[in-house]
Parts: sequence; structure tokens; C-alpha cells
Amino acid sequence: MMPTRMLDRGAILFLLLLGAIAVLVPLSNLYLPPSSPYHMSTYVIAVFGKYLCYALLALSIDLIWGYCGILSLGHGAFFALGGYAMGMYLMRQIGTRGVYGNPVLPDFMVFLNWDKLPFYWYGFDWFAYAVLMVVLVPGALAFVFGWFAFRSRVTGVYLSIITQALTFALMLGFFRNNFGFGGNNGLTDFKDILGFNIQAQGTRDALFAISAVALMIGFVICRVIVTSKLGKVLIAIRDAENRTRFLGYRVEAYKLFVFTLSACMAGVAGALYVLQVGIINPGEFSPANSIEAVIWVAVGGRGTLTGAVLGALLVNYGKTYFTTGFLAPYWLFVLGGMFVAVTLLLPRGIVGTIRHGFASLRARKAAARDDDANRPTIPDAAPRPAE
Repeated sequence: MMPTRMLDRGAILFLLLLGAIAVLVPLSNLYLPPSSPYHMSTYVIAVFGKYLCYALLALSIDLIWGYCGILSLGHGAFFALGGYAMGMYLMRQIGTRGVYGNPVLPDFMVFLNWDKLPFYWYGFDWFAYAVLMVVLVPGALAFVFGWFAFRSRVTGVYLSIITQALTFALMLGFFRNNFGFGGNNGLTDFKDILGFNIQAQGTRDALFAISAVALMIGFVICRVIVTSKLGKVLIAIRDAENRTRFLGYRVEAYKLFVFTLSACMAGVAGALYVLQVGIINPGEFSPANSIEAVIWVAVGGRGTLTGAVLGALLVNYGKTYFTTGFLAPYWLFVLGGMFVAVTLLLPRGIVGTIRHGFASLRARKAAARDDDANRPTIPDAAPRPAE
């Protein structure tokens, strides 16, 4: 049985809220009439399903940055690789329904006069293999990258720069047509998944619910880690890496483990994102996307888990709101201003500031109770003798 300290009251309430959303939102779309004020349109389902994928990505970044001090500015690479792995499976499911009707080659390969399917596309006919690649490919890249980076003791801003260089190099590579991933256009025009029409209302509702469940599982995994002895070592590495190393801990092994796990979570988020958005292209590798994901975590609260989720939801909702009207040209200014404001006024983020405020309030109340308990009592005056 999971110790209660791993899932406190706040964490349990958060999971219950996500569970309720996973059930009630799809039901409102399927069974409530459009005239009902509680009806959720299919468009809203798709948009908020995308937000849940972003929240899982933010959670993966918070795990390494908030609790281990690893600031990755290239986590969008793992997100995109997971998306491409799922996109390759979806492309293989099109078959003869493509524009050129080729039963083996995707349309972009026929257009580029490819005569056979590249070997790294083998196996993507099967959903189980695609799911394995969604986790394995980002995890393997993170493991290899982390093995060299952490053993070389690259930390701080230098690590952030090389993670950004990694995702930029991948973006340039995937833009090339001879990579076999669709070049500039990427992978799109998906038809179905496991025999279900990917555009159908019921499928979109199911994908929304699956995204919410994946976020719940990711949250539980992160919560179990950060509240365990492993989590205490990660926090020690974040606060004093050299001192932790001198105490005998293999700092590189801890950082490599959490970095690889975080990349796997980002890959799952990318796969679910592609299923709901319907396209994956090299633009997802853009370093700007990774930096924006870091801003989500900073706004919500670094090192809080729930804050990372809240930050992803709030910032992306604001992005949708500000980029659909006359304010669209100013969105980047709003985003930059938000980051500066949070850094100067709320360095702990939204959730971190709230938690700090409650902790300070409890500390003051406890100090007041201690003062009352330690205050000397004045004995009552003795009664006057009878005259």
C-alpha cells in the first residue's frame, strides 16, 4: 500500500479532480445537447486534450528542473520524437487510402520517388511496436546524451545550451527530405487508430480521457519519486551537487535516471499530442517550444508538480485567447512580460507562492502558540484574612 506521505491531501484532491475531468468532460460532449450550457464541443475537447499533453510535458520538465536542478532547454526534442513515432504508425495505417494509393509507401515517399520503405519504418504496422518506440526512442536518446553530459560533469548554463543545440540539430535534420520523415510538411492526413476513425467524436473523447489518465499516471510517478529517498537525493543534488558527491553518492547515475525517465514522459506526451492535433512536423523541434515549456513551469511553480500542470494550462489557454483576435501580433510580448513578471514578483511561481504563504502563516501561528505556552503565569492574589 502506498504510504500516505507520498500522496498527501492536496495530491489526492488533484488526482480526483483530474479523474472527474477525464469522465465528465467526454460525457458532456457525448450525451448533453449542444443547447445545454454544460455541453463541451468536440473542438473544445480537442483543444483541452492538447493542453493536457502540454501539462504532461511540463510535469516531465519540473521533475528534472524543480527537483534535480537540470534546466533542459531542449525537451521539445523528446516530445517531438514521441510524436513522430506515433505519426509513423498512423501513416502506415493509411494504406491504399492515400492520394497515390500505394499500399506500402506513404504519399510523401511516392512523391519523392522512393522505391522502398526505409528499414527504420519496419514494425510500425503494429500499435504495440509504435507504443514501445514512443517510450524507447526518446529514452534512448536521453540516456546516451545524459551519459556523456553528466559523466563530463556538464552543469548549469552549459548543459542548457547543449540541450538547446541538440533539439536545433534534430530540427535541421528532420527538415531534410532524405531523412524519410516527410521533410518540411512532416506527417499528416491520418485516418484511423486501431480501426477507429481518428476524427470521430467518440475517438476524440476517448483520446481526451486517455490524456487525462496519462497525466494522472505521470503525476503519481513523479510524486512517488520526489517523496522517496531518491527524491531527497535529487533535491540534495539540486541544492549542493558537489557536497552530495563528496558524501559518496553517484550523482551522475541519479541525474541520468531522472533525465531518461523525464524524456520518456515527454515522448508519451508527444504521442498523445499527435493523435489529437493530427500532424507532426519539424517545427515541434524548435528551441522556442522548449523554452516556452520552461516558462510554463516557472509560471506555475518550479518544484511543485501541480504548479507545472497549472502553468501549462494557464499559459496555453492565454496563448489560445491572445492569438485569436486583434491581440495576436502581441502574444510574444505578453509571454515575455509574463515570464519577467513572474521572475521579479513571483519567483516561486503561482503554486509555490501560495504554499509559501500558507507555510509562513502556519509558522506564525505555531510561534504564537509557543509564546503563549511559555509565558509565565501570575498567581492569583491570596485572599485577605477575615477581620
